[in-house]
Amino acid sequence: MAWLHTWVGLWFSWLLFTVFLTGSLAVFSEPITHWMTPEHHAAEALAAQQESAPVDRARRLELAIDYMSRKHAGAEMWEIWPVNRSHENSLSVYWFDQNGQYADAELDPATGAEMDDHHDEEGRATMGGTHFVNFHYTLHESHYGLWIVAFATMAMLVALISGVVTHKRIFKDFFTFRVKKGQRSWLDAHNAVAVLTLPFQFMIAYTGIVISSAELMPAPVAAQYGAGMEGTRLYLAEMQGEVKPLRTGTPLAMPKLEPMVAQAEALIGQAARAIVINNPEDSSMRIAVYGWNEDRDTFHNISATTGMAEFSGATGELLRTRPAGGVNGGTPALVRQVMSDLHMARFGGLAIQWLYFICGLAGAAMMGTGAVLFMVKRRAKLGNEFGGATARMYRLFEGLNVAALAGLAVACVSYFWANRLLPVALENRVLWELRCFFGVWALMLALAWLC
Repeated sequence: MAWLHTWVGLWFSWLLFTVFLTGSLAVFSEPITHWMTPEHHAAEALAAQQESAPVDRARRLELAIDYMSRKHAGAEMWEIWPVNRSHENSLSVYWFDQNGQYADAELDPATGAEMDDHHDEEGRATMGGTHFVNFHYTLHESHYGLWIVAFATMAMLVALISGVVTHKRIFKDFFTFRVKKGQRSWLDAHNAVAVLTLPFQFMIAYTGIVISSAELMPAPVAAQYGAGMEGTRLYLAEMQGEVKPLRTGTPLAMPKLEPMVAQAEALIGQAARAIVINNPEDSSMRIAVYGWNEDRDTFHNISATTGMAEFSGATGELLRTRPAGGVNGGTPALVRQVMSDLHMARFGGLAIQWLYFICGLAGAAMMGTGAVLFMVKRRAKLGNEFGGATARMYRLFEGLNVAALAGLAVACVSYFWANRLLPVALENRVLWELRCFFGVWALMLALAWLC
């Protein structure tokens, strides 16, 4: 078990440190994005001044329906957001394009005209906090990144279990920390952060794998529902009780949405966030109204689902409702939803976000101290694990330690500096921010090996 813990931990510690550090930052992805788009502050202040007049939601819904009927009549789904949480002076629409991909457009809430992608010309293009979210579980590699991170996460579970078995005095070690004792100090630090956050580490690793199960174990889904994204979507829709009715081919005029939205708000006790129309302009049309989660909802429910009411487009009859925190697919859907929300800290408000952030940094410290401890133990006496290449391998490990631990931290700082230093109007600005992040990280690796 000691051998297993040491070598599994070593080979994956650098990647897992990266996953944990960027995952910790991802907890605050929205505030990070807000900070990285400073031009929006003035726009939000101006929008707040313009919101003194009440929003004519019925008018906005009519404008959105008119736009979708003209531009996307054949889409299988329309989605309308009549207001935005940060400021009400917005009107957004979404649909599934011909490739089954999510597409969107921003409309002028006064006229319904489509606004181009550069309507906020003064805003800087940036991934913001989304960079940390995507990188921590896909490494910005859509095809293989998820698999690489999942494999490392399985190795982490092996290291956690073997670590518990190896450390016979695990609870005693938790209360012991000896400073300035070299290897002993690194081991004490490693034990302390590991034991302190052990339930969190197990939970975050296991839920991270479970919520990606459809991608990581695709064979059963492909056998039953077909391969590819469409098969996965059908599987998830059936499990979550969201099976859509088949089109009949009989045209049906769009009903007035505002009465349904008002009725839905009264039923679910939440303000309307989005109106989703399945099979629009067909006699099988269904109209679902989803609400906004308030702070009280996230404090009381681990599941972050919002309230929902669904109506028949043909008759206006109420078909079903869902309370905030509930699901329509029964126990399997609820378990999946709770697993997802446990991993993403979608409950409990700011206190839980800070708890996840601190525990995530402790997890990164666990990986980092383990990698450093390995080198401290072996710097004085080189074994013969790699034959004649042993000395070169340990030099490689030392370089990877510096690059993975210090290098990633410097790369994250450089990403924030790039956001401020790159010209706002720079072409491919998002790509250049990422180039700064990875470029500085690569320089740190070169520096670690040269020095």
